[in-house]
Amino acid sequence: MAASVPLSRSTPRSLTSFCSRFAAPSPHGGPRFVSFARNPSWRRAAASMSIEAPEKATNLSFLDRKESGFLHFVKYQGLGNDFILVDNRDSLEPRVTPEQAVKICDRNFGVGADGVIFAMPGTNGTDYTMKIFNSDGSEPEMCGNGVRCFARFIAELENLHGKQSFTVHTGAGLIVPEIQTDGKVKVDMGHPVLSAADIPTKLSGNKDGAVIGDELVVDGVAWKVTCVSMGNPHCVTFGTKQQDGLQVDDLHLSDIGPKFEHHEMFPSRTNTEFVQVISRSHLKMRVWERGAGATLACGTGACAVVVAAVLEGRSERKCVVDLPGGPLEIEWREEDNRIYMTGPAEFSH
Repeated sequence: MAASVPLSRSTPRSLTSFCSRFAAPSPHGGPRFVSFARNPSWRRAAASMSIEAPEKATNLSFLDRKESGFLHFVKYQGLGNDFILVDNRDSLEPRVTPEQAVKICDRNFGVGADGVIFAMPGTNGTDYTMKIFNSDGSEPEMCGNGVRCFARFIAELENLHGKQSFTVHTGAGLIVPEIQTDGKVKVDMGHPVLSAADIPTKLSGNKDGAVIGDELVVDGVAWKVTCVSMGNPHCVTFGTKQQDGLQVDDLHLSDIGPKFEHHEMFPSRTNTEFVQVISRSHLKMRVWERGAGATLACGTGACAVVVAAVLEGRSERKCVVDLPGGPLEIEWREEDNRIYMTGPAEFSH
């Protein structure tokens, strides 16, 4: 189902009082419309939410609803990395502010999500523009799982079926997602950036300006790291100087993750991937995302992991990368230096 929440510059911290209206599903099995309207006279907690009886079925989908003062949205998830998707195709100005996005993404007092994604008009000759606010209100350049969800959302908005592809302008440049016949989304993620200055990191490039298997001291521990940008910064590690092979399930991610993210060597902060090598074509990772914390999946992170593994001689160029939310297929093609990511994106509600 799709949904909407009241929208104002003074959006309350607690979205606790709602009434709901449900309409029939769209004929092609897409999202349903749900409108959540705040009733000022209510003073009860969310546990006492009142749900009205379903209205008479209509042919209007959520895309046709234009009530003023409401934010209409749907939720999609890619391997558990979940996003609120907003139809913003009529403007390059996002419908909510970063501060409002923080409140909407709150899993206790808001809708709950890892971020808010806006489908906007294309720029620089592209079909669409994708803009993202993280759950902390920051704006990342790109999100791999997010762009797969974006592609499925566009297909729903435009009533597209079968194999489809389009061009998307992002903060990381041009991205081309392609919806496959099996429903998965394959994305041309472009070229990896390895120059230390362009990632950016203050670590001195140890191999032709790139940071590959270099040492980074975090909280007194020397980690071996490789830095990659997929339009957003990534620090990839396979272990410490003392212990090369990680067992990623044993990591206390909430302790170590923020120390990497806010390390002085990363002026724009960084995403961090902790990687365990299962075989030369099978990697396992956990991620601490800049601005979102520990998440179930990170598409750009999985791409950075394969690049780092190849550069360190640990894997082939085509790998399955296991994340807490499930596997992604990643290929870094030698002939054109481009990275391709394939994985699911599913309607949540």
